[in-house]
Amino acid sequence: MKTYTLFSFAGDFRAFKTLIAAQYNGVEIARPAFELGKDNVTKEFLAKNPQGKVPMLETPDGVLTESNAIARFVARMRRDTELYGRSYFESAQVDAWVDFTSHEVELPATLWIYPILGYMDHQPAVAERAAADLHKALASLERHLLHRTYLVGEAVTLADIVAVAALVYPFKLVLDAAAREAYPSVLRWFITCVNQPAFHAVLGEVPLAEKALGPAVGGAAAPKAPKAEKAPKVEKPAAAPKAEKAPKAEKPAAKAAAEDDAPPEDDIPKEAKKADPLAALPKSAFNLDEWKRTYSNSKTDYTLVMPWFWEHLDRAGWTLWLQKYKYNSENKRDFMTSNLVGGFVQRSEEMRRYAFGVMHVLNTVAPFEVEGLWLMRGSEDGLKAMMDANPDAEYFDWIKLNPEAEADRATVQEYWCAQEAVTGKSVYDTRQFK
Repeated sequence: MKTYTLFSFAGDFRAFKTLIAAQYNGVEIARPAFELGKDNVTKEFLAKNPQGKVPMLETPDGVLTESNAIARFVARMRRDTELYGRSYFESAQVDAWVDFTSHEVELPATLWIYPILGYMDHQPAVAERAAADLHKALASLERHLLHRTYLVGEAVTLADIVAVAALVYPFKLVLDAAAREAYPSVLRWFITCVNQPAFHAVLGEVPLAEKALGPAVGGAAAPKAPKAEKAPKVEKPAAAPKAEKAPKAEKPAAKAAAEDDAPPEDDIPKEAKKADPLAALPKSAFNLDEWKRTYSNSKTDYTLVMPWFWEHLDRAGWTLWLQKYKYNSENKRDFMTSNLVGGFVQRSEEMRRYAFGVMHVLNTVAPFEVEGLWLMRGSEDGLKAMMDANPDAEYFDWIKLNPEAEADRATVQEYWCAQEAVTGKSVYDTRQFK
């Protein structure tokens, strides 16, 4: 197992996001005692990290600095936990919220909180501006979370982890009951997150501030939330006379010349089409689309179509695989386990012409188990194509079945036809790839 070591001073909220992501992904990270200003200026430390910046993650491949880069690295270690969302679009949304948090939340939170913790000198003007900026960011979060449980999608992602980590100290030290009244949706989301086991393992209990604290030196009161000023009513201006249509501008000479010199469209090299890994296989008489239609048309009793399947199956051209998730002990939440299965089906899209499968979430209480049964084109080459198309496939054990063995045929029928229980375990959720 790879070892990772995070160097950061005690209480550094920037380290929280990496440690929480590690909890979700089952990554073990050591965190030795570390004193800022002492341990990060030693020859040994500077040899690895010439800037002496913390947090720093030491990995078998080298070191990483910048807290967001470290958190992203750990979050991407496992696709099945979906800390980076369920699609490319959701991944972009996660990145957007991580960037938003860095600029709009972490920066003002640091300038407001660090004087209270004794890490910085207190400057009243800076603290006032920081408080105003943080309240502005909280207002944006409030609008976004009004009808949402999490920042992105329907489950915890790195976006939530990073934002919560940045808000832990503000909620504990300065956002008292009066300040929190303006952000009920943010408060609901924050409490939901910090009570998740992975958050709690890193943050422990997070008591909310009863009274806003002042800086460690001087004892001045914490800045209050700024009041929004009512904008003056603006009179509607008289309609402006309609402007005459401007004559069409000629192309600048340089642009026209550049267009004249541009190569014909036919001369522009096209991106090479991705090779079909299973196209070279011998032609099969088994019609996958016909099987999918036959199966779909028998929703009330799938067992009725199994004789058709066994009669038409091309044993040489197709193989059957029993699929079992390697990390079932980690499936503590029902909806997260269902999201895991849904994500797997979604990421198998490239295999649409070459595969059919049914996946189940088993048990009604944790730990939930994920198992499935798949039909794939070819033999081991079909499974390899699945592995290449869907990186999540490596998180499963794949057991090849024999369609001539009575026990294996019974297994196929149970996984494809049962709707209430599979192998004696209750079915919580089922997803079909067809």
